[in-house]
Amino acid sequence: MGYMEVYKEWLSNPYFDQATKKELQEIAGDDNEIRERFYTELEFGTAGLRGVIGAGTNRMNIYTVRKTTQGLANYISKVGGQAKGVAIAYDSRRMSPEFAQEAALCLAANGIRAYIFESLRPTPELSFAVRKLGCIAGINITASHNPPEYNGYKVYWEDGAQITPPHDTGIMEEVKKVTDFNTVKTMDKDAAVQAGLFQVIGADVDDAYIEELKKQVKHWDSIREAQKDLKIVYTPLHGTGNLPARRVLREIGFENVYVVPEQELPDGEFPTVSYPNPEAAEAFTLGLKLAKEIDADLILATDPDADRLGVYVKDTASGEYITLTGNMSGCLLADYEIGQTKELYGLPKDGALIKTIVTSNMADAIAEYYGVKLIEVLTGFKFIGQQILGFEQKKEGTYLFGFEESYGCLIGTHARDKDAIVATMALCEAAAYYKTKNMTLWDAMIAMYERYGYYKDDIQSITLKGIEGLQKIQEILETLRKDPPARIAGYQVTSVRDYKLDTVKNMETGEVTSTGLPRSNVLYYDLTDGAWLCVRPSGTEPKVKFYYGVKGVSLEDANAKSAAMGSQVVEMINQML
Repeated sequence: MGYMEVYKEWLSNPYFDQATKKELQEIAGDDNEIRERFYTELEFGTAGLRGVIGAGTNRMNIYTVRKTTQGLANYISKVGGQAKGVAIAYDSRRMSPEFAQEAALCLAANGIRAYIFESLRPTPELSFAVRKLGCIAGINITASHNPPEYNGYKVYWEDGAQITPPHDTGIMEEVKKVTDFNTVKTMDKDAAVQAGLFQVIGADVDDAYIEELKKQVKHWDSIREAQKDLKIVYTPLHGTGNLPARRVLREIGFENVYVVPEQELPDGEFPTVSYPNPEAAEAFTLGLKLAKEIDADLILATDPDADRLGVYVKDTASGEYITLTGNMSGCLLADYEIGQTKELYGLPKDGALIKTIVTSNMADAIAEYYGVKLIEVLTGFKFIGQQILGFEQKKEGTYLFGFEESYGCLIGTHARDKDAIVATMALCEAAAYYKTKNMTLWDAMIAMYERYGYYKDDIQSITLKGIEGLQKIQEILETLRKDPPARIAGYQVTSVRDYKLDTVKNMETGEVTSTGLPRSNVLYYDLTDGAWLCVRPSGTEPKVKFYYGVKGVSLEDANAKSAAMGSQVVEMINQML
């Protein structure tokens, strides 16, 4: 059936409500818009669903949410997990509460109890809730840091991590089998509550989650000493972080936490930013203004679902606030957490630091310095969660810290996804600790550069929307795959890792070995002088990303090398467009 036939079916089928039909009637005659909405189904991939909110098979709406949930319910029944139930959380985005309730009622209609949060909660708390409640799975309604028109649907498994093999492919197969919307089950909310299949959760899980975070504090003494002097500016960017972040900082003793008032309350329109992403400088405009007014030590911003943390720190020498990339803040926390664990308790012999393949090589240097194992995984925090699960199952390996370049890390194992609430707490603790040593977080960062080397990492992205955009992204990857460059930005390519073909080719000897990781459409180039470049399509946005890193002998040298690399990468991209 072609896209126009599917469009007409939605207009005529009594299953779809009048509001949906009215929205579709308004695009009658706009062939391009109809095609975009109906040429395909919104694909349930390894990261779940993510798309623009609206009517159509290629949009996020109550029908695509129900259909996906029916597939998930079928898989849960197939593996015999119905009795364990499913935890559901949602963020501040448009339609998030409605999508969460539709998912819960579909599960209930399939005889699976849904534990649904009473109001918006952070992603990491959903991960925690799955484990605490002993659920078979979790659903999180969020599009993370995407623009306001997006929403999404993430699925977690019983270990608290986002789904990985074999469950991801198993669920995908079951979702694909649901081809008729009329076969999707749902039920009345009151009936679901009466049957004990719709259970609202809240404070009990909140309290337990916060207590787990507080267990990660290393230096209560430093907090007590610096709590009256340290000034912290925090913004939840209209998302879920406001209450839990402020609560945990208050409960561990910080007294001077200033929340950006314009961004404090949840708002799915994200009125003060065009893009609620703590990676973007725009997200910090209001926070920086407040920080300068009160002379704050650091500025923290969590994204709408509070799994990613952006950071600015004050350089007292210049009086300026300096942004820390995800690699920088991740390395700063890795060094603090592992270093203080060693100082206070000693490091376990099987301790491990875990990073993704596009994360800074400074992590490798930190692991080597402390004599702990460095484990590298594919992009996506679920693969870090998978490693923690492996440690538990094999009873071998101790998780010390894990992070990825996209502003996400996890301290502790209470959750199995990145946790910006615990990261907020830990960075404030680290700031207090260094303050007792007459150091700022920027001083600590410089000390790390002096110890490990001046690593600089960056990224260039191109957005290619629509059908043609997806095709172009694939063309770019295949062009590079078939004709790998011998030199990139003046650096010689020493080896090429092709994670789709599971090969690592030594460019000098021609020897080919295995990557040792699951297959993924990613290309990675190891370069001379500690530099590297990685190319991968985004799993959540219509983008192809070019990650790269260099190593310099000073900040100025590293910045210059990185800028030169960035210019060459842009030129390489333009040649392929």
